[in-house]
Amino acid sequence: MKKIAFTLVCLLGLSAFAFAQNAAQATASAKAPAFKWEKTTHDFGAIPQSKPVTAEFKFTNSGKAPLIITAAQGSCGCTVADFSKEPVAPGKTGFVKATFNAAAMGPFTKTVTLTSNVGTTPVQLTIKGEVKAASTQPAQ
Repeated sequence: MKKIAFTLVCLLGLSAFAFAQNAAQATASAKAPAFKWEKTTHDFGAIPQSKPVTAEFKFTNSGKAPLIITAAQGSCGCTVADFSKEPVAPGKTGFVKATFNAAAMGPFTKTVTLTSNVGTTPVQLTIKGEVKAASTQPAQ
């Protein structure tokens, strides 16, 4: 009988611990920062070769705590990213700019991966388009 009572007490204790953890996580995520993006993909369409292009991605912090971007990494050396360096307060806006060096001709799809204090999954922004030969019209 004592073994059964001990087992029930242990199960009850584990259940209470799991419930407390879930409640703490729900409270923490309710107070966390959150991205609300205007867009996460930008299509440049056709762009001329050898002319870098820049896309700006704007976001609002729709959470309850300051949003901090700690890094923005392009998927290759041809994509450079800039971003809001200061914490973005709840309700305020920030940006990420992705500049693509259009050196090689042909279609492209590149990403910028953000590391921030929003969850554990990095955010990916996408730029795409097609690099065409620069027009060779004589100057007038």
